[in-house]
Amino acid sequence: QVQLVESGGGLVQPGGSLRLSCGVSGTIARINDMAWYRQAPGNQREWVAAISRDGSRNYAEAVKDRFTISRINANNTMYLQMNKLKPEDTAMYYCNAQSQLVLTFQNHWGQGTQVTVSS
Repeated sequence: QVQLVESGGGLVQPGGSLRLSCGVSGTIARINDMAWYRQAPGNQREWVAAISRDGSRNYAEAVKDRFTISRINANNTMYLQMNKLKPEDTAMYYCNAQSQLVLTFQNHWGQGTQVTVSS
């Protein structure tokens, strides 16, 4: 059973930094695209950033130039370096991964890690 586990969330002051991690376990499938999403209370879940297996990156406009997504394929691990954090970045952050086993594709989600930006 595929498991995605996020870590690294916490409370940080505006202007501070956090590094989120997402580990994928329990599968021999190939992990293709990975992404971070976030959801603030009362809001819909929104896409934050994505990275393909070959390292191509895309960012939501709200986090571009502040957040950096990366991954280590050998470890099935993904990261999100968040700098210059703002109160509006406060949300539960979720890891998403797409697995491929032969011709079977599946989408997986983690349980989330809370990020709170407040003075």
